Amino acid sequence: MGETIIEKIIRHNIGKAVKPGDIVTVNVDRVMIHDIFIPFVAEKFEEMGFTKLHDPDKVVLIYDHLVPASQQDDTRHFRTGDAFADKYGLTHVHRSDGICHQLMTEAGYVKPGDIAFGTDSHTTTYGCVGAFSSGIGYTEMASILGTGTMWIKVPETIKVVIDGELPENVMSKDIILRLIGDLRADGATYRALEFAGSTIENMTVASRMTMANMAIEAGAKCALFTPDEKTAEYCNIELNDYQKSLVGDPDATYMRTITYKAEDFVPVMALPSQVDKIRNVSEVEGTEIDQVFIGSCTNGRLEDLQAAAEVLKGKKVADFVKLIVTPASRKIYKQAADMGILTTLSEAGAIITHPGCGLCCGRTGGILSDGERVVATNNRNFLGRMGTSKVEIYLASPKTAASCAMAGKIVSPK
Repeated sequence: MGETIIEKIIRHNIGKAVKPGDIVTVNVDRVMIHDIFIPFVAEKFEEMGFTKLHDPDKVVLIYDHLVPASQQDDTRHFRTGDAFADKYGLTHVHRSDGICHQLMTEAGYVKPGDIAFGTDSHTTTYGCVGAFSSGIGYTEMASILGTGTMWIKVPETIKVVIDGELPENVMSKDIILRLIGDLRADGATYRALEFAGSTIENMTVASRMTMANMAIEAGAKCALFTPDEKTAEYCNIELNDYQKSLVGDPDATYMRTITYKAEDFVPVMALPSQVDKIRNVSEVEGTEIDQVFIGSCTNGRLEDLQAAAEVLKGKKVADFVKLIVTPASRKIYKQAADMGILTTLSEAGAIITHPGCGLCCGRTGGILSDGERVVATNNRNFLGRMGTSKVEIYLASPKTAASCAMAGKIVSPK
């Protein structure tokens, strides 16, 4: 009997074959804790009676949601995190290097075939390199810190096959939004999404990252892409036989297979205030907007900023519209600066911010008020996500977002 990618990863980890529904205990390769959760993790860890970390080298602490601090209590999180790191010997601490989900693969913490958990639902992002990664709560995290293990139920797999060449103004963000619209917000609950097909093979790792990041918006436990030479180059490794084997077998059992032709995709948006309320951009053209946000762990990578710069080169952001651009990491910020991308965006009228979560989670730099509309490249548009509960959030790709910033209203990218 063939295996899906998630079944292969778990079998390799525990040393025996598994099937969907099995309850197993896995050895965790890496964990990520961010600044919002570190006080709760630290308290629960000691409440459980642990006196040392199972393996400090496997723990990564990242400050990103609250950087720079916008409220007095934010600094308590930093102090707690620093004290925990010092007490238990953490060496992987990032205090202002960027967004956690960008750094975990960019800095080489997660590799193809690994099993990783993080205190954030978008931990599914690391599936872009072929890792099983998923978000957990602070109690589960505290347990992993002390034991190095985690119990899971082996998920069923939904296979998504996309073949062909994408139209010029369609990005991977449009693909994942369309898939979420088709599945609905709960359509993949506790399932693995496995991506395949020529379109996927031709994608950059950054584009795959966007899709893996948003898999949780359909309820997925994880998202998985087969590691290839692009993955190896990105991770700065040579794939071993195990990593090369991480492809779904032809005779594997899938609960469902969804197929798309790449040529059929068009620019889309998630309309307020549901991530699965998907419409073609052409259906909502002309809607006036107040702000555009390009960034986040979903679309703050170099290719995203470059796509926006290509749209805005020699142009200006519309009057009375604010364009806020947030690179996903310090490394990306520097690359974009060196390539002149940030200059292009700044000359167009963009506000460039320090790498971090900030505006995406409504913490710093650009929150909106009643009646305002924003076109954003992040992953959620729930009520109150980027300001008050009366803010309207439209989720879109960087190309669409940049086009809207220039027009001052929703338009299709040209």
